[in-house]
Amino acid sequence: MTLPSLFIGHGAPDLPYSDTPARAFTESLGASFPGLRAILVVSAHWEAARPTIGTAATPETIHDFGGFDDRLFSLTYPARTDRAVIAEVAAALEAAGIAHEADPRRGYDHGVWIPLLLAFPKAEVPVIQLSLRRGGSATEHLALGHALAPLRDKGVLILGSGATVHNLRAIAREGTPAPDWARDFDDRVVAAVEAGDTAALLQFPMAMEGARTAHPTPEHFMPLFVAMGAGGGKGRALHRSFSWGSIGMTSLAFGEAA
Repeated sequence: MTLPSLFIGHGAPDLPYSDTPARAFTESLGASFPGLRAILVVSAHWEAARPTIGTAATPETIHDFGGFDDRLFSLTYPARTDRAVIAEVAAALEAAGIAHEADPRRGYDHGVWIPLLLAFPKAEVPVIQLSLRRGGSATEHLALGHALAPLRDKGVLILGSGATVHNLRAIAREGTPAPDWARDFDDRVVAAVEAGDTAALLQFPMAMEGARTAHPTPEHFMPLFVAMGAGGGKGRALHRSFSWGSIGMTSLAFGEAA
């Protein structure tokens, strides 16, 4: 069975304690993927000079945030990696001619463990993290996804973790309606994904309408291109909502069986 690839909105670190539609969706997500061999996560919160594979056997839980509920700092996600899957990730990158590195000390950042804590709370499935390339373009990250695509036939769920809209200067109290500019950008993203209009999305950030407002910095949108590349382009929305007023929580699936 060929797995789809996913892009999920991981939201703010307080997602486990928020009473939001996005939390309910994320909690339900794992039930759709029983029997996974591993999960490969590309998170907005890890950028490196070259795509880098986290190779620690038991990565630590990184609490890479501040100013949130104290309870979050006692949460951990005790998943393990898998040597064979790490080797397959490295081989896929090598086959595509993508230079890469390994980091034996890297832990799971909150773009990894926050959503997985909700979706796969038992932490029984091996989890491997792969970084973005710092300064890499949308086209480069699409190619990174293409390289990883064969893993979908090997029981590995490829998951990009970021946000369709991520402007922290515009956040508001939880429950505040999203501003029009945020909804408009999210609508354009979903329409392009569902039409398979990769060319429109590859205009990000320079020529895509509203991109600079939705993403003052590009890293939270780049995991979408990895998921899209891995899944073959066209996709569909699994969930749509906003958190903290203007953080896009839209989640997308690519490459689903017809």
